[in-house]
Amino acid sequence: MDREISKTERVASLRRSVLKYVAGAVVVALAAWGVFEWSRTSVKLADLKITTVSCGDIETTVTASAKVAPAFEEIIVSPISSRIVEVYHRPGDEVEAGTPLLRLDIEGARTDYEKRLDALSMSRLQLEQLRGNIRTKLGDLAMRIKVSDMKVRRLEAELAGERYLDSIGSGTTDRVRESEFALNSERLSLEQLRQQYDNERSASDTDIRVKELDIEIGEKELAMLRRTLADAEIRAPRRGTVTEISDQIGQQIGAGTQMARLADLDHYKIMADVPDGYANRISLGCRTHMKIKGTDVEGKVVNISPTSANGMISFVVVPDCDSLEVLRPGLKADIYVNSGLCVDVLRIDNAPFYNQPGMYNLYVKRGDEVELRRVKLGAANYDFVEVLSGLQEGDEVVTNDMSRFKGATTIKIK
Repeated sequence: MDREISKTERVASLRRSVLKYVAGAVVVALAAWGVFEWSRTSVKLADLKITTVSCGDIETTVTASAKVAPAFEEIIVSPISSRIVEVYHRPGDEVEAGTPLLRLDIEGARTDYEKRLDALSMSRLQLEQLRGNIRTKLGDLAMRIKVSDMKVRRLEAELAGERYLDSIGSGTTDRVRESEFALNSERLSLEQLRQQYDNERSASDTDIRVKELDIEIGEKELAMLRRTLADAEIRAPRRGTVTEISDQIGQQIGAGTQMARLADLDHYKIMADVPDGYANRISLGCRTHMKIKGTDVEGKVVNISPTSANGMISFVVVPDCDSLEVLRPGLKADIYVNSGLCVDVLRIDNAPFYNQPGMYNLYVKRGDEVELRRVKLGAANYDFVEVLSGLQEGDEVVTNDMSRFKGATTIKIK
């Protein structure tokens, strides 16, 4: 006969079942945690990138950020206010020197040029007229001077005659005085005419020079306007590739507006920036190295900016081969500038973790584990980094990213 199970026994049975499941869950959790901890503090040897500390020379470099740019890039602007009438080329077109790029409406500028040309012709005619008037005036004064000079000579002869007659008693003292007065008066008139002639000639020379200067200024303005008209026919100043062009026909544009941009996409230079603290380590002629898409690009520094902008010094590098296919405008990469030579020093391979000289936490392989070590690194180049302290020759150093083991002083090698 079945017996009813008491409430106490039922509670005890339920408690034993719950404890059994809880114990199982704890065991599973502990096992999972153990596996996780083991995997977190262990790493496969095949996953490690290891470099061996060696002794050798390092040609030290300064690392700078670089950008590839065309060997030349020229902006073409409109010399006048006008509107676009025709567009002959599009971005990407290769053009030769003198090739028309687009046409502007230059009728207004041409009319102004013709007015200036007419005004210059009128000024030249006025100059000739002025010279003719001056020749006439000076010729008239010269003739009056000759006449006055003849009168002076005649009066001198009359005075000599009166004095002779007065000496033999046939003349009078009054007639001698009259002759002397007439002679002195004519002499004064002659002197006045000569002074007037000199003054007129000096003033005439000044008037002619002023008019000549006006004509010279007009000729220069006309030549400038002629050049402006020529520039208004927007043409390629040299061989290159059109990278930008204003192609809105009918668009009103002002003087100085950018109309097109022309670049040499067959040859390149490299624009680089480096913190101004490294400025004393870069000089003209320094060799450089950069790697673009697996291709080594060698070059040298040809220009250094004398000023600092936002804490950076700019310099220009010309590649030894400035027409490599891997070079493209706007391409960015790090460039290494050779700045010195460290002889017989400890070194490891350069890796992404290295930024600049200083202290680093690196893992060093010891047997079947790697241990965290504080290492001081110095100068570097594209291939090697100088070891100043914390490592010895022959040590094996892990160079790949170990950030997931942050805080672990030792890591087992699986």
